[in-house]
Amino acid sequence: MSCRYNLISWNVNGLRAAIKKGFLELLLGQKFDIVCIQETKVSPDKLPREAKNIPGYYNYFVSAEKNGYSGVGIFSKKKPLNIETGMGIRKFDREGRFLRADYEDFILMNIYFPNGKASQERLEYKMDFYEAFLDYANTLKAEGKKLVICGDVNTAHKEIDLARPKQNEMISGFLPEERAWMDKFIAAGYIDTFRMFNSEGGNYTWWSMRTDSRKRNVGWRLDYFFVSENLQDNVKSSSIYSDIMGSDHCPIGLELEF
Repeated sequence: MSCRYNLISWNVNGLRAAIKKGFLELLLGQKFDIVCIQETKVSPDKLPREAKNIPGYYNYFVSAEKNGYSGVGIFSKKKPLNIETGMGIRKFDREGRFLRADYEDFILMNIYFPNGKASQERLEYKMDFYEAFLDYANTLKAEGKKLVICGDVNTAHKEIDLARPKQNEMISGFLPEERAWMDKFIAAGYIDTFRMFNSEGGNYTWWSMRTDSRKRNVGWRLDYFFVSENLQDNVKSSSIYSDIMGSDHCPIGLELEF
């Protein structure tokens, strides 16, 4: 008997704001099995009651020590076998960027990767986070684990992944060293699932709110579902839901079958 998982990942840019814009109705209306969200901007003790009591879903959250910053969450119809709320490295875990849920068929990691635009120091922090995460994932992969990795990676991998590559070559999010890490990550045995099905440009997941760029589709593909190579045959679809509003990012989807 086959088992299907319908997952989405979405940087909601504030969970409380997203709820006011219909996030819960989307959740209940689409019947997703697992919903991963990033940039919740809320500590677990200040979560709206309705977010903690969604019929049919278990919920798990991790937040930053700093109020109103970062944070990730998972809503899951199936109770995970195990939950981890960090990589075990304090300088990263204190920002509430990593949430891992272990299922029978795979290990899911929901991550809000750092943004490097603020300063050189934050860019270095981002690159350090990338390397620490790759080490973490590789350790699991070496044990034969099947991995699903999703979230806001905060980097567009190739020129096809943003509308204006030439103008952004020296901007964090499309710097050579960030893109080189993406190359390294994929070469290590992780598959960008969207590119299994779609090799075209114009597919973005984030648009600046300042310039009304979403209407003109001047965007970046910053959000990804990756799987380890031993899960490739289980991937049935990978999607970008650019018509779903409520954040400066749109949700992305992944369907797995076992």
